[in-house]
Amino acid sequence: MQTERQPVFLPSGDRAMVVEFGAEIDPEINALVHRTTAAIEHAQLDGVIELVPTYRSLMLHYNPLLTRPDTLQQAILSLDVDDSGEATDQRVVEIPTLYGGEYGPDIGFVAENAGMSESEVIEIHSGMDYLVYAMGFSPGFPYLGGLDPRLNTPRLTTPRTLIPGGSVGIAETQTGAYPVASPGGWQLIGRTPLKLFDPESDPPAVINAGDRVRFVPLPDEDAYKETERQVQDGIYSVVTRNI
Repeated sequence: MQTERQPVFLPSGDRAMVVEFGAEIDPEINALVHRTTAAIEHAQLDGVIELVPTYRSLMLHYNPLLTRPDTLQQAILSLDVDDSGEATDQRVVEIPTLYGGEYGPDIGFVAENAGMSESEVIEIHSGMDYLVYAMGFSPGFPYLGGLDPRLNTPRLTTPRTLIPGGSVGIAETQTGAYPVASPGGWQLIGRTPLKLFDPESDPPAVINAGDRVRFVPLPDEDAYKETERQVQDGIYSVVTRNI
């Protein structure tokens, strides 16, 4: 690996190892995680079962009957990977979102906490592409970095026991979207009619680690319902673009 960031290899049981590339959450470190993931996939290393890229590390699951940790470590170190800045050819996934009202019951608190109007919260939140650092606690949940610091908002003191699938929220310095109904403690500012995770689809998740996400405001509830209908009828095409 042609990189100044020498990875640290950590055992994780007898069937996995963690490869750490840094100690902080940083776009360049995350890009290195994804370049290494792509290089391992391209090399088709013997015994590798699954790769799980996260914020600053990569978990590698392997078959101990086919390979050894030291063999994998040497193979990874010999890969043609460098740390030349952020990832290229990223995909931006556009997520239509209806902000506020019953769809985003906490947007008023977020606005008050930031000292601005709800309209300003929407304008700021929907005005940038967010990096998907990792996929999290439920299937298809994207942990998104790059939130404008003005929108940093503490989590709920008492988490909700059930949040509707598609809810878009903010927690501290991050934003994200709940793919399915679940408990959660993030401040909810909107909701998307997209089905972000569907085990019957191929691939099952709309968003992947390493992508970028842009939230696109829907003008009203009618637009939300129409998009929802198209999703249910299987005729909605998720909008993506490459950067």
